[in-house]
Amino acid sequence: MTERFRIAALADVPQGTGLLVEVAGHRIALFRLGDDVYGIGDRCSHAEASLSEGELFDELVECPRHGSEFDITTGEPHTLPATRPVPVYKIIKEGDDLFVEVEPIETDDE
Repeated sequence: MTERFRIAALADVPQGTGLLVEVAGHRIALFRLGDDVYGIGDRCSHAEASLSEGELFDELVECPRHGSEFDITTGEPHTLPATRPVPVYKIIKEGDDLFVEVEPIETDDE
């Protein structure tokens, strides 16, 4: 069942770089462009590097490990070696608060 979670304040998400948030078993890389915030799966689909640590060029984030670029609006890879998209999360902004709606992933720790 999908649940809603507060993940950050808008001010917590810096312009031009990523922020990793972990919520309900999901690792989400947040990126801010102006007042818009985008969320994609944090793990590169090629080598599982953290995309929140990558460099942002307009709407593309570059994987820090092998240089694949992912569109932060669609999750689609734009360059090799990645060929599979990463998940996209709709970020909901209410005032200064950011929320995401996800289905919790159960882990072995629970």
